[in-house]
Amino acid sequence: MTRAAKKLHLAQPALSQAIAQLESDLGVSLFERHARGVTLTPAGEAFLVKARAAVSAWTDALAVTQELARVEASTIEFGFVGVPPGLDSPRPIAAFAHRHPQIDMRFRELPFPSSRTAAWLAEVDIAVCHAPPGDPHTWNDLLRREPRVVLAGSSHPLAQRSELSVAEALDETFIGFAHSVDPDWASFWSLDDHRGGPPPHATHDLVTNAQEALAALSTRQAITTVPASVARVIPQAATGVVAIPLEDAKPATIVLIGRSDRRTPQVDAIRAFLAATTVREPPE
Repeated sequence: MTRAAKKLHLAQPALSQAIAQLESDLGVSLFERHARGVTLTPAGEAFLVKARAAVSAWTDALAVTQELARVEASTIEFGFVGVPPGLDSPRPIAAFAHRHPQIDMRFRELPFPSSRTAAWLAEVDIAVCHAPPGDPHTWNDLLRREPRVVLAGSSHPLAQRSELSVAEALDETFIGFAHSVDPDWASFWSLDDHRGGPPPHATHDLVTNAQEALAALSTRQAITTVPASVARVIPQAATGVVAIPLEDAKPATIVLIGRSDRRTPQVDAIRAFLAATTVREPPE
């Protein structure tokens, strides 16, 4: 009950009163109360199944209504990780806005991707970032591949280097990620794909977004890697952080991604525009 009240941002007495009122309205007891807590009665177990279905239906109805509202209002909720797309790649975004002045793009910073990509994208129509975990409920379009760049605090021993090799960076201390961040996505930024495993040293930070990572870099003797487009912007905004080219790392894959159940004319328009203006790479 204490955990439930905390999750609902309620005082426990208020939650207990609400449950008691619900039981009174239904005319049955939903919980058996005892010294160690509460358990569901048979009636409570039956009610829980229906209640979950009702909550799920309400959530689905709300999502559909919000999507219809966005279509009618001609908006795109545009998610990004770290650096807004209008800063790291301004020309395509500006060109699309000029071509489609009736579409209002609303930008929203997202936390680092979680393992359920469709759930991570729940509040936006599309997002741009290094490719997150595969999910059958999403689509993604390749935008470009970029070199990786090391970010470090200006006091870090590597900060004066003009470039680095992967071998020189592998044994450094890397910024730690929160458990909620998809491990494969997080490990890419620690060069695990070159090392074959996690870094020998990582900070105790549990970063979930770019701002937390920058805060950690500015106060730790640690590094991380980012796409080159991000590295062009970050040092200008965070003066205590430097960017060092990483000459031989595998590239970051930048994609436009969205949920399959959130296709709108606006989303189709920006996908078609970017597909037509993106320089395609030759097949490997």
